[in-house]
Amino acid sequence: VQLQASGGGLVQAGGSLTLSCVASGTTSRIRALGWFRQAPGKEREFVAGTFRGNSVNYYGDSVKGRFTISRDIAKNTVPLQMDGSKPEDTAVYFCAAGITTILSTIRRASAYNYWGQGTQVTVSS
Repeated sequence: VQLQASGGGLVQAGGSLTLSCVASGTTSRIRALGWFRQAPGKEREFVAGTFRGNSVNYYGDSVKGRFTISRDIAKNTVPLQMDGSKPEDTAVYFCAAGITTILSTIRRASAYNYWGQGTQVTVSS
């Protein structure tokens, strides 16, 4: 499985940005797709995730109510809509795919098997 993330850039506080992640390869094996982020000097943080066959999406506490993850199975994409951006959202954002992930571990970076290259998001105040 290969992942290609894009859509990062500079956005003003309160603004919106849409990140995209395209999965290729043996995508039928993917159970979970997620977005994580990492700011300088900080640990990688769970942002949002979606699990195959489960209509509920999962979010980190810091983005709940502002970010929306979706999954286009036909196009093998997992967009992340970022609304109400805050300066503390500034980070490198990574998409990840899990083929062995179980639902209870969807928020753990260690539960994912494949990672995209990351895309920088900068929110100016």
